[in-house]
Amino acid sequence: MAVKKIVTNINNKSYNFDISYDIVNPKNVDVLVFLHGWGSNKNIMKQAFSTQCSNMKHIYVDMPGFGNSTNQYELTTKDYAKILDLFFKELKIVPKIIAGHSFGGKVATLLQPKLLVLLSTAGIIEKKSTNVKIKIKLAKFLNSLGLNNITKIFRSNDVENMSENMYVTFKNVVDEDFSEIFRNYNKPTKIFWGKNDTATSLTSGKTINKLIKNSEFKSYDGDHYFFLKHAKDIAQCIC
Repeated sequence: MAVKKIVTNINNKSYNFDISYDIVNPKNVDVLVFLHGWGSNKNIMKQAFSTQCSNMKHIYVDMPGFGNSTNQYELTTKDYAKILDLFFKELKIVPKIIAGHSFGGKVATLLQPKLLVLLSTAGIIEKKSTNVKIKIKLAKFLNSLGLNNITKIFRSNDVENMSENMYVTFKNVVDEDFSEIFRNYNKPTKIFWGKNDTATSLTSGKTINKLIKNSEFKSYDGDHYFFLKHAKDIAQCIC
């Protein structure tokens, strides 16, 4: 494991991050970057893909606030992309492929690699269940009364035990509509999805495939983490 210190300017303020990363196949020239999803870290991506695509140098990154990477700030998806772009420049690399899972897929899209790989990515707004809608309305009402501590019981499992700044970051990114960003994306894209994914539905995957004109779509048996069982086939499609 290595750590790179990144200093960048966001909203006219200096932000400091320690970015943790692992490199596999360091002697290779072409670079393949893996970005994890919300609440996860680089290890799950490494577990799936470290033995695949042996012809490429792999960079596994803990994004700010996850794994061993630090974050003390309230960020947006665009901020994450800015930080990662600076991270690549500090490493003196230009990724040929960036593979992003879930939230990482949105960040990867903003980075515009030569080949974009989306693994059950977020970015399409899906209908919320009645129970979720009720919880949201109740939480907003309690917040308006200044009862913020009580609303913590309504928080998603994705942010359980997270710091307040990461919870605000989660709220910033969770309901972003990336439809226009996908529609205007014109670089080669390969999209992979789990047929039984309940976090980002298969319908969302097909929607992204329609929006990104220069894209290919393939689905597999499995849930949101389908790629753990299908990494070999995915790798053969992208490397």
